[in-house]
Amino acid sequence: MSAVLGRIGDIAFRRRGLVVSIWIALLIAVVGGAAAAGGHLDDRFTVPGAESQHALDTLTDTAPGAAGASAQLVFTAPQGHLISEAPYRAAIAHTLADAGTAVGAVGVTTPQQAGTISPDQRTAVAMVSFSGDRSQVSADARATVERSADSARDAGLDVSVGGTVYGVGDMQPGITEVLGLGVAVLVLLITFGSLLAAGMPLLSAIFGIAVTVGGLLGVAAIAPVSSTALTLALMLGLAVGIDYALFILSRHRSQLAAGLAPRESVIRANQTAGSAVLFAGVTVIIALAALSVIGIPFLTVMGLAASGAVLIAVAVAVTLLPALAGFAGHRLAPRAGSRAQLRATATGANSVGARWARLVTARPILTVAAVAGALIVLAIPAASLRMALPDNGSAAAATGQRQAYDTIAEKFGPGFNGPLVVVVDANGDAGAAAHVAETVRKLPNVAYVAAPQPTLRSGQSLVMVVPASAPETRQTADLVHAIRDQMPAAVPGARVAVTGNTAVTIDVSQRLSASLLPFLGVVVGLSLLLLIVVFRSIAVPVKAALTFLLSVAAALGTTVAVFQWGWAADLLGVAKTGPLVAFLPIILVGVLFGLAMDYEVFLVSGIREQWLREGDAMASIVEGTRHNARVVTAAASIMVVVFASFVPTDDAMIKPIAFALAVGVLVDAFAVRLTLVPAVLALLGRAAWWLPRRLDRILPALHIEGPHEDSQDREEQRRPEPVAV
Repeated sequence: MSAVLGRIGDIAFRRRGLVVSIWIALLIAVVGGAAAAGGHLDDRFTVPGAESQHALDTLTDTAPGAAGASAQLVFTAPQGHLISEAPYRAAIAHTLADAGTAVGAVGVTTPQQAGTISPDQRTAVAMVSFSGDRSQVSADARATVERSADSARDAGLDVSVGGTVYGVGDMQPGITEVLGLGVAVLVLLITFGSLLAAGMPLLSAIFGIAVTVGGLLGVAAIAPVSSTALTLALMLGLAVGIDYALFILSRHRSQLAAGLAPRESVIRANQTAGSAVLFAGVTVIIALAALSVIGIPFLTVMGLAASGAVLIAVAVAVTLLPALAGFAGHRLAPRAGSRAQLRATATGANSVGARWARLVTARPILTVAAVAGALIVLAIPAASLRMALPDNGSAAAATGQRQAYDTIAEKFGPGFNGPLVVVVDANGDAGAAAHVAETVRKLPNVAYVAAPQPTLRSGQSLVMVVPASAPETRQTADLVHAIRDQMPAAVPGARVAVTGNTAVTIDVSQRLSASLLPFLGVVVGLSLLLLIVVFRSIAVPVKAALTFLLSVAAALGTTVAVFQWGWAADLLGVAKTGPLVAFLPIILVGVLFGLAMDYEVFLVSGIREQWLREGDAMASIVEGTRHNARVVTAAASIMVVVFASFVPTDDAMIKPIAFALAVGVLVDAFAVRLTLVPAVLALLGRAAWWLPRRLDRILPALHIEGPHEDSQDREEQRRPEPVAV
């Protein structure tokens, strides 16, 4: 692997003009193709195989108005007035007539028809139904509905527009993302002490992101791509793009400082740091692509989009970066006598990284106990984790959909924001639907049951059920299961299914919950296998897997404390506390696994390289950490800043994911990899590198430390005797 990467680096260095031209041509082709294709983002949640999804698909043909998205218009009369007063009735009628002209609208339900006039007679809710889901409702159609409210406002009514035609946030790049890049540049400047060197990782990362985003927008023309998938790919691609380039460029500059010629240095940097980048990137790609086995299209697209971003970041790092280094030549070498030059040579033996390694390994038991204890404390809130999918109640407080949601909850009860749709296929039993409605009305947590409404299919009826609890609560989920469990016995001859947006999101959340532990097992098992091959050790992979679980638990616990318990929620602009986004834990596991392996591989490969060279377990920890602590610190700092720059967004899906990833990287890089790992290795000593000889013979040799002429001989000489670990 390292030899192939070395040849790739050599070709990129020698044919740098051609390599850069190929990447530029690819970027132009991808962006041009995306513009010509005219794709649009699709934020549908579907859960194939679930009862709710099957029933909803059926209603697309038999009751398009019930299956499609809808806009809610919430009218509130001024204090001291009633919504039924003649001027207000006329204004509402005029508004609904205009709203019904929106493109794709298939019907308008007045407050009188729906019975949605509040008990105090001050608030009324009307609904505009569309033929397709939210992704098929155009911005122009939403604008028409919003403009239609002007006549009601002119009459003195307060009007808010919400409903399922709206998402829970609007991810638009803003000042915080720009500031995040600015901080990344500052970190790179501090790390390299050179504007040229600092600019190269940023340039290559932005180039890779441009290719990724263009490619995803092009794919959106032929396959569903969600805005959340695009944002996750942007966030992750930018972070790993900078990190991977930083790893390779840091090695290149160290070698230039040691006297290597630029071409030879590029080759060796690709062989060593490039191998670590490739391995780390592959682990991220595998973990994210594995999201597709859960069977939820929305999550599959997210995983594949993020995998594509990482794949492009790796390709840019091992091809475009060496080409750019070829153009820079000797100008990338640290100036003689500079701090960068001293850090790259033996004169930096007393660097901050070396001093830190000696500090944490001086009393390794104390270090392990302190760090592990702190992480366990951070993880405690994770025990109360609840998961759901965000709705309009999670939107920013100033948005129309949030105002409509809050008004409906206040005036009609929280369950009115998430009604259930019970589909009854009577099979000739004329009274089946009425019997279902009567039976459901007697169940706990039911606020209202509407009279059955026939669909276009003979014998099929819809029964709308309003829970007494909010859509994301456990009580509403229990009601869904109660209806499903009791209806077959109540109406033996009929088929009864529970659907609607609330039922679909409940099914999605429960499938994700059920998939979390198996997915975590696959990821941890994968890490064990890959790291055994890479480090020729049993103890190091086991340590990596256990510490990874600590990082995930700490990040998840902190996120629960903020977004579910409400700690510092106002400070971070959390619009509404409650259950976490249902796919956040799985995304956190997949992404953080790959990033943790980045730091694990880069740090421990340096330690193992020193072990193979010197054979002194303690000295190899200090020397390996000295060489790599600064670049791991810089890489993690940039990653944290990039993720944190997405936290201020109003997007209720991206916000907690960005926060969890920022905390996860912060904890994993600084508390785990740079502190806990050296301490554990110090405790293990030579036993850290023990591998049964029989297993050693059958495992492939990767040598991500780069080619060593006598590496196998040295490894045999340094191999400890079998020990109990």
